Amino acid sequence: MSYQLYRTTTLGETLQDSLDELVSSQQITPDLALKVLQQYDRSASTALAQKVRTRYNFKGHLKVYRFCDNVWTCVLDNIEFRDSHGQEVIHSEKTKIVACEASSTK
Repeated sequence: MSYQLYRTTTLGETLQDSLDELVSSQQITPDLALKVLQQYDRSASTALAQKVRTRYNFKGHLKVYRFCDNVWTCVLDNIEFRDSHGQEVIHSEKTKIVACEASSTK
């Protein structure tokens, strides 16, 4: 199962806008546009899982949390992110974290 988490990124939104233009000008079918978006969902998830190796620890004040359809959503206030080496520190007043179960089948 692929989640649609990365469609709200700049790249994902740009892809959707481009596909909408192609569909509206009848250069591709809506079915093909949907297949492209589904492949983007799978590829973005796979690329992040395989290419990103930096780990961060974080702490903050948990304001809201929710678990629905195997998806955790947490909103934290006054959060601090630290890389695993403690060299980089990032502060944020408010952060939303969405965590989905990773697929164990390929």
